[in-house]
Amino acid sequence: MDVQFLGGAGEIGRSAVLIDESLLLDFGMLTDSPPQFPVRTPSPDAVVVSHGHLDHVGTIPALVSGDARPPIHWTPPTYELAMTLARDTLKLHGGTVNCPFTETNVRRVTQVSETHGYRESFEAAGYEVTFYNAGHIPGSAHVLVDDGDTRLLYTGDFHTDDQRLVSGTTARPDADTVICESTYSDVAHDPRETVEGRFVESVETTLWEGGTVVVPAFAIGRTQEMLLICEAHDIPCYVDGMGKQVTEMLGQYPEFVRDADALQRAKSHARFVTGKDGQRKRITDQKAAIVTTSGMLSGGPAMTYIPAVRGNPMNKITMTGYQVEGTPGRDLLETGSAEIDGRIMPVSARVEQYDFSAHADREGLLAYLDAYRDTPVLVNHGDRCEAFAAALREDGYDATAPELGATIAV
Repeated sequence: MDVQFLGGAGEIGRSAVLIDESLLLDFGMLTDSPPQFPVRTPSPDAVVVSHGHLDHVGTIPALVSGDARPPIHWTPPTYELAMTLARDTLKLHGGTVNCPFTETNVRRVTQVSETHGYRESFEAAGYEVTFYNAGHIPGSAHVLVDDGDTRLLYTGDFHTDDQRLVSGTTARPDADTVICESTYSDVAHDPRETVEGRFVESVETTLWEGGTVVVPAFAIGRTQEMLLICEAHDIPCYVDGMGKQVTEMLGQYPEFVRDADALQRAKSHARFVTGKDGQRKRITDQKAAIVTTSGMLSGGPAMTYIPAVRGNPMNKITMTGYQVEGTPGRDLLETGSAEIDGRIMPVSARVEQYDFSAHADREGLLAYLDAYRDTPVLVNHGDRCEAFAAALREDGYDATAPELGATIAV
């Protein structure tokens, strides 16, 4: 196999891996200003998608422009999430250079979509492909590609520890080469129980003191995780933004979550915000947690909630995900102020950050790769890929970190 890295090599974003110019794995975007897309748009015979996050699916509709109609293979939740994100991108950026596809392209995706469950092998562009649960978000998959001679394992994004929403990955399929993500290759996550305990104690204290807690959260995965935590600890909460739609959708796919009953209870426990009749303004005075997009304060209903709670030091803003440099969320953590709707706003409310990452940390990555000690490893999806590959080599692995655009024979 010849494997070309069209994105995601030495970077987090725009993941895209092309096999033999025929089978494309993922086709995402890097959310920058302006956004960045894979280095070229190929014409594959088929597309296989690992999971429904923007950096892996964000540019998928561009593949069905003109006469191109490659079948697109994914799990049912990944298909639903990809369509949700595509429509949101059209809403925000349609008709501009920041959106490389049209509404017609998005409709065509539905026509060529083929969904598969875990461990159900299928044919794509002449390869046998199998999905395995990656433990990242609902529907996320490791992708095993077999051409009859070589078995290539593309890990996608994964987590080895359990979250409330999904169980950690336990799949270790036989492979001749592994393409491994490395997002947190130099980080040690605190135990999830510890992080959750700190978060719950902080929120409960603020509510007891009479304050309101705004919980910015990514719509896919993180919002549902926070709702599960709120329900488990009986924390009154609202949910707003795209996370509402995603939560409703995931209820249709109980086999792709860890505990479908718990998710249903969390959904029933949360109060869904409609945004009508000034509702958002009113609930900022409630003693409750408000779980809302966007996770990095770059848009969404958070643009209403942050200005409303920022002036009262009794209130709290709890960031629940990684904040990319240059985003309002990162600025708020580092400087105590952020640009919201074009205005720099100082924030008197307390600001905290919690590591609820859905990625494996360094220990998790090494534990996963321990099953592949005699297998060549190609490190991608990280901003320190070469350093992690070097550490693996020192430990006896055959590991490399391909450069963007490079083609590797495996």
